[in-house]
Amino acid sequence: MMNGPKQRSVLVPGEGAAMLADAIGRIAQPSRRAFLKRSLTLGGLTLLTGCATDDQDSIEAALARISRFNDTIQGLLFDPALLAPTYPESMITDPFPFNAYYSEDEVREIDGDTWKLELSGMLADRKPWTLEQLRALPQQSQITRHICVEGWSAIGKWGGVQFSHFLRLVGADLTAKYIGFKCGDDYFTSIDMATALHPQTLMALTYNGEPLPPRYGFPMKLRMPTKLGYKNPKHIQAIFVTNTYPGGYWEDQGYNWFGGS
Repeated sequence: MMNGPKQRSVLVPGEGAAMLADAIGRIAQPSRRAFLKRSLTLGGLTLLTGCATDDQDSIEAALARISRFNDTIQGLLFDPALLAPTYPESMITDPFPFNAYYSEDEVREIDGDTWKLELSGMLADRKPWTLEQLRALPQQSQITRHICVEGWSAIGKWGGVQFSHFLRLVGADLTAKYIGFKCGDDYFTSIDMATALHPQTLMALTYNGEPLPPRYGFPMKLRMPTKLGYKNPKHIQAIFVTNTYPGGYWEDQGYNWFGGS
């Protein structure tokens, strides 16, 4: 993960320091360490000052407020024209790691011949799409770095349909706030519209020039080099456009929603 700007040390007297130490100790998940610890600066302390030092629920609520604040700031800082780095084929990670909330022997096997991508919400054309129809659309490829919130990264070559092209093709309301994804492995997540329209956001159908393997998300995953790995859903079954916050599998458990890399 890219290093952020240096943060100034803040001297916290008395019980505020104890509360801060307790809050940091409660950040157990890898993603919380990645984004919430960076939040416990002067702004974070301002939010935490309303918490009782012995009220763990209050501390959790404060951390959630910090995360939502981070979402807002990340959204404001996101540049839809700024491209993530790309790499030569010689730098591709082989083998590209498998990563999911389950083990590799539990990877879902989906029949590509019967699979259909369901569409709903704020878009004009809601008819489902087959894999063959998606493959007939203009394709592009990218060699980009996947950055995992657990602290590792890997470079892979992904090919497929530019998501912004597809959204315009089906008449999605591009002023909507969110796009949500439901997956064949029961995973779900959502992204902001600016990220959806980013030129490197890809409906990935291939990996390294071959049909997307099941372990990487067959028949389709969303590849976003501007987002952390858990924001890149695999085995996508349905896409919906909405102004209602959709949450996500990890996001509903306290992970940062914006998830920028």
